[in-house]
Amino acid sequence: MKKHKNLYIVLITLVATLGGLLFGYDTAVISGAEGSLQNYFADNLNLSSLVHGLTVSSALIGCIVGGLISGYFATRFGRKRTLILAAALFLLSALGSAYPEFLFFTAGEPSYALLLVFNLYRIIGGIGVGLASAVAPMYIGEIAPSHLRGRLVSLNQFAIIFGMLVVYFVNWGIARGQTAEWVNEIGWRMMFASESIPALLFLLLLLTVPETPRYLASQNKSDEALSILNKIYDKTMAKATLYEINHSFDTKRGKLFSFGVSIIVVGILLSVFQQFVGINVALYYAPRIFESMGAARDASMFQTIIMGLVNVIFTIIAILTVDKFGRKPLLIIGSLGMTIGMFGVAGLAYANAIGIATLVFIIIYTASFMMSWGPIVWVLISEIFPNKIRGQAVAIAVAAQWAANYFISSTYPMMMEFSGGLTYTFYGVMSILSGIFVWKFVPETKGKSLEQLEMRLRRDKGREEGDKPMAKSK
Repeated sequence: MKKHKNLYIVLITLVATLGGLLFGYDTAVISGAEGSLQNYFADNLNLSSLVHGLTVSSALIGCIVGGLISGYFATRFGRKRTLILAAALFLLSALGSAYPEFLFFTAGEPSYALLLVFNLYRIIGGIGVGLASAVAPMYIGEIAPSHLRGRLVSLNQFAIIFGMLVVYFVNWGIARGQTAEWVNEIGWRMMFASESIPALLFLLLLLTVPETPRYLASQNKSDEALSILNKIYDKTMAKATLYEINHSFDTKRGKLFSFGVSIIVVGILLSVFQQFVGINVALYYAPRIFESMGAARDASMFQTIIMGLVNVIFTIIAILTVDKFGRKPLLIIGSLGMTIGMFGVAGLAYANAIGIATLVFIIIYTASFMMSWGPIVWVLISEIFPNKIRGQAVAIAVAAQWAANYFISSTYPMMMEFSGGLTYTFYGVMSILSGIFVWKFVPETKGKSLEQLEMRLRRDKGREEGDKPMAKSK
């Protein structure tokens, strides 16, 4: 019976993680098309490197919007319906980005208006990514029992990285053996259009999964919530869990800062550090980085695949260890590894000794990120916020993450023109600071139910409030 219930949970989780796969697919598809976009838009229209960087990163504007509105949609319409909306946006973006000339423009004739429309389709996809990035981990976290939650939420990060790996193969397969002219004319369109297949699959499979019991309880649908919980736990545990969930909604506390400002700040800084360490620079510009090492176009995309395989392997390591060793130790170890990797790349850039050693240090860096900051930040964001404010708080944390992502990704080409060594040094310093932040301020959440974590947060808040009169009397 237990195996049957675990299988049910895993199957639901796998459907939700398709949102993560599309998150990874949508954000990484640009890596194969980036050079062609520069040829089609930037070179033909004489655009600056800053404008090209903004175009490559334009989806992140949508990610910020999607992150900001995710709390409202998840609270107002439910976790499941919000994911359905995200799937529809992925599908529209894939087709529109592949052929932005549809209806109003002529293919092969770039213009500023066409560039704007292309960016609009990318932003639409970004809104889907922003919604999915916030709500998919939230959905899994609210469905999963505490002893499996870390691993199951980490599966979402695995899906993100797997989506990136899939699109690296797709991009490489499309470009392999083709001339640069063909890729610049047709290949990049096929890369974007390929996303429509997983987007449609995600949309259809979402129709088969339930809403989360915690959302149903928040809507006073306890019978429906109990029905779902009975499929996850035995009957006694299901009733006890429902009682804890309902009790968490009994309190009148529902304002964003009613559990203290510090937990919101921790969520925001986790998100910001996840981006300021520079991971998406490595993901978005990977082929260009490897081309700068002297690799041909096909070879640079193949080296990107190698990096993608490493990312998958080390994300699996995180999945297998997050519920055993805890969140904090893995984050701190990851910060150390990222520091070594980024300072190694920076040193080689300063010495103008770009070569195979650069690939080694990039792999050390990305492997360290994927076994720690990649999956575990999403786990923590799905765990640390109380039931009543989870939608709002996750939305703010995710929006901050995408804003940081947009800043880092869009400024990379300009920073590299100034100094490659200084650029990578900055990411290395951020890696050091991320480890210090986790050590000093991030709580451990391993093995506790969401409601137990909320009770601890209330006790901490109560102690802070109880200390205030004493402080005043001194």
